[in-house]
Amino acid sequence: MYGHRVSKDQGAVEPATKDDIAAHLRDRIRDGELGPGDRLPTQQKLVRQFRSNRNAVREALNVLKAEGLLAHTGRGAPPVVAEQSTHTEAPRPAGVELAERVLAAFHAEHVTIDTYSLTTETLNTALAAARLAIEAGDLNPQSITVRVIMPDPHAELALPCLVGDPTDPRPRERLRELMQTYAQVLVMDLRKLQELELVSDVSVQIRWMRMTPTMKYYRLNNSEVLHGLYKVIPRTVTHRHEDMEIYDVLGVEAWLFRYSSGSDSRDDQETAFVDTTAEWFDSLWAVAEPSDLTR
Repeated sequence: MYGHRVSKDQGAVEPATKDDIAAHLRDRIRDGELGPGDRLPTQQKLVRQFRSNRNAVREALNVLKAEGLLAHTGRGAPPVVAEQSTHTEAPRPAGVELAERVLAAFHAEHVTIDTYSLTTETLNTALAAARLAIEAGDLNPQSITVRVIMPDPHAELALPCLVGDPTDPRPRERLRELMQTYAQVLVMDLRKLQELELVSDVSVQIRWMRMTPTMKYYRLNNSEVLHGLYKVIPRTVTHRHEDMEIYDVLGVEAWLFRYSSGSDSRDDQETAFVDTTAEWFDSLWAVAEPSDLTR
């Protein structure tokens, strides 16, 4: 049975916090007392059991869902214990995988996202569902911290480039316009959550480097990495009413591979990959220059 905390001053039983409830249920799942497919008690019963409140119970269930331990934590029927993933599912396109994992990450109290990519287009799209959930009151993170590293569009990047003339500046001009548009939307959408007093603290920082990304990288809540490779393709694009044939990189459709250092990590090698790439990102961040894309 759950051991309630007792106040030293009054000898009264203190209500269980979100972390207390999550820890107790997590232990029961990991010890096998609650197995895959088992249904948890209703939120009302959990409130009585833990002598807490519905908000604390709901947040605890959301935490366990984000950890992959529960399924069906929304309104209606009580959640069930999820099948413990062996984490061998196939990678999925970035536009699909990132949206799902970002939404799960936003169940945390403090959300952090680090990304290295050509633009923030995929990230902007992935954040849409999380923003709507916050505005609806279904998610309530206390802080959101986003760090973005992108290429310096003023530099002579290897990609994108004009087919037959890699020195033509027009593909980089087009890239800069796209980078600026997506970056401004990213900053505006997230800061709006703070302006509406839905999130207490929002920080979005963008820096750039004089290098062309050949991969895209996302680190979520310091415990999960999504990694994909850009595919170079020739295609025709329009820039300022003029068609150009360029070598471009495929982003939204690129496959993302997921790595975790959390409870669903497959082994020590996967955990080491998450930790090592975190050090790699931090090393780039330390030397990257602040961008002017959102000015």
